[in-house]
Amino acid sequence: MRREEIVTDSPPAGGPRPEPAAPPDQGGRRDAFFDNAKYAAIVLVAVAHAWEPLRSGSRAVTALYVVVYAFHMPAFIVISGYFSRNFDASPARLKRLITGLVVPYVVFEVAYTLFTRWSDHRPDRPISLLDPLYLTWFLVALFIWRLTTPLWKRVRWPLPVALVVAMLATLSPAIGKDLDLQRVLQFLPYFVLGLSLRPEHFRLVRRRAVRIAAVPVFASAVAVAYWAVPRYSYAWFFHRDSAERLGVPGWYGPVLTLVVFGVSLTLVACFLSWIPGRRLWCTALGAGTLYGYLLHGFLLQGAKPAGWYDPGWIHRPAGAVVVTLVAVAGITLLCTPPVQRVFRFVVEPRMDWVFRRDTT
Repeated sequence: MRREEIVTDSPPAGGPRPEPAAPPDQGGRRDAFFDNAKYAAIVLVAVAHAWEPLRSGSRAVTALYVVVYAFHMPAFIVISGYFSRNFDASPARLKRLITGLVVPYVVFEVAYTLFTRWSDHRPDRPISLLDPLYLTWFLVALFIWRLTTPLWKRVRWPLPVALVVAMLATLSPAIGKDLDLQRVLQFLPYFVLGLSLRPEHFRLVRRRAVRIAAVPVFASAVAVAYWAVPRYSYAWFFHRDSAERLGVPGWYGPVLTLVVFGVSLTLVACFLSWIPGRRLWCTALGAGTLYGYLLHGFLLQGAKPAGWYDPGWIHRPAGAVVVTLVAVAGITLLCTPPVQRVFRFVVEPRMDWVFRRDTT
């Protein structure tokens, strides 16, 4: 079993940490729209991961799983790019990059390796900081993408260039597992797109006409996914393999990169159109999505040896509903302020003792 094949094919993603604070509105407060969007996206990450053991017994669950995978990580990455527009490699921002991405990556890479030695009965699984395990790939990807932000801001046509990079990546099976570069490169266009977006672009997708159109679009996506599940591979939405490794001719890679990008972007727009812009009971939880993302994997990993998926009724429609509700409740709890306070020392450490005082 490869390291990335533990329980899920993504974070992944998620989840994820677009930025600690949402763009302020005109009153100087956090923008509730982005916090709501982050919370909704992290819920979908957890639900999709919880559905994984149910796929083999349910075509309907698999279809829903595919549709969610088509847009939940692209949505997170687009928002991540949007929040990264001001990254300028200044000392203060580099410090934030180290404490907010590198340190959590090291901590959780080690923690997941040790935990899955038990949950997967792999006592010899090595600790490798170059081979991201399970959910941690997103932290590596976001670190690399943010470091390259000044470059993308200087390129005349950043999105077409990023798409070419992603297309070329699918042609190269030689891109190894180091730093999960295949996923880093294939997901790159979504991050670069986010860098190019402005507030008015999000207002466009939140129009009433788009919200109405999103209903038949999502319904059609589920119907197409239900039809396609037994006929075609949906691994393209994971963005982790080259065309050759997926057993198709090389030219499929660049073509399907563009097709998948179009499909995912359409669903991202529909998803965002349904996100409320006002403050809700869950708005404050949007600030804790990184905690939910990094911690919920331990619950999923522990579910296997605990036998949570063993009862036969779990693999029936009622069981799928229960699994969904439990996943929503669990990820919501993990995003709450009390959990943030407990785990802040590893997820968002200050580490002032490491850096010079004149870092600004």
